[in-house]
Amino acid sequence: MPVLDDGAEREFRAFVHGQTPALMRTAYLLIGDVHLAQDLLQSVLANTALHWKRAVDSPEAYVRKALYHQAVSAWRWRGRRPESLPGVLPEQAVERADDVERRLVVQAALAKLSPKQRAVLVLRYFDDLSEADAADALGCSIGTVKSQTRHALGRLRVLAPELADLLTPVEVES
Repeated sequence: MPVLDDGAEREFRAFVHGQTPALMRTAYLLIGDVHLAQDLLQSVLANTALHWKRAVDSPEAYVRKALYHQAVSAWRWRGRRPESLPGVLPEQAVERADDVERRLVVQAALAKLSPKQRAVLVLRYFDDLSEADAADALGCSIGTVKSQTRHALGRLRVLAPELADLLTPVEVES
């Protein structure tokens, strides 16, 4: 028995097709692991299909909120059992050293934050959500988003001073 009627299924498929790259980026930044982020997004999209009528007014906000809540659950669950690493890592594409360094520094810095601080920065600066949209996605007030953002940025300045060097504009000599 189909979960969605034909019209709703077309809407859902169009949403998934159009939003998957952005949602995958959000999932990755929240989780910090490509494979776990893929699993997270797949799980959230499957649940969204089941509840598409609830999400149809603002599906992107609905899915982002679900990503955040399920990511927090994953952090709590992972904290209860040790992680295991695969024996052989897959080969990856060659990237420019500057891009790799910047990504590693940002990833390490985000990993040093609390889940809520990390989520606030991801939603505000990587997904470019407004304070109100981020507050809605996180289920908190705008004031909480503002204070968490301020605390997270302050903590990054202390814990990852190397980010200041990467983000400081280069002065041009005349």
